[in-house]
Amino acid sequence: MTLESLLLSKDPDLVRVLRPTLEKLSIDVEICHEARAGADILISDKFDAVIVDCDDLNGGLALLQGLRQTPSNKNSVAFAVLNGKRTTTQDAFGMGANFVLQKPISSLNASRCFHAALNFMLKERRRYFRQPVKMQVDVVLEGKTLKASSTNISEGGIALILHEAVPKGATPHLKFSLPQSNLRMEVEAEVAWNDMKGLAGFRFHNVPKSSQEQLERWLDEQMEQEFPGAKDRIAAADSDKVH
Repeated sequence: MTLESLLLSKDPDLVRVLRPTLEKLSIDVEICHEARAGADILISDKFDAVIVDCDDLNGGLALLQGLRQTPSNKNSVAFAVLNGKRTTTQDAFGMGANFVLQKPISSLNASRCFHAALNFMLKERRRYFRQPVKMQVDVVLEGKTLKASSTNISEGGIALILHEAVPKGATPHLKFSLPQSNLRMEVEAEVAWNDMKGLAGFRFHNVPKSSQEQLERWLDEQMEQEFPGAKDRIAAADSDKVH
């Protein structure tokens, strides 16, 4: 598994430094040279990190300011790149940046910055991480139990294949056991979406704290297989947030 980043800049020197730094950390980088095109990408695609050349890209500041209003990337880790002449570090943080880089940027400084940010990027990836999983799920609605099979699960919901239609907005109880674990879950859920082929997405509600923690630990184990070291980095991010 690789993390995904979007670099919004037309500065070749910046790209030349940041691209190899990101790739060494298993972070794929997409580069966009125009603010308008970047705004469209941020609406349609999801990134773990968004890097904005605020001062030297026309419209860069507006992109940074609007990032937290984009549904797909409002929680992405945001990096503001400044040239030291226009935007202050304090201003950048006030606009929603999580990290600030000042030009000229050396490979060493870039590496230190992205190493420090990696924990938070992995924590955000875990938040929306969907683990493919096939298991039986009982969908209990209005006293009737429907049999379903899952396609994937996240810490906030699950996608199911159903043989009977369940209307959007319905609030069934779901019962299932996660594979290769002793975790048996019974949770309230809401049908967030469905399609004509019997596939439906369920959003979890009011999950008991102990069950939520167990589910998150199970997901951490799955992420660890794809991204070794993820568990420790997520724990480090949690610890930094507490302090």
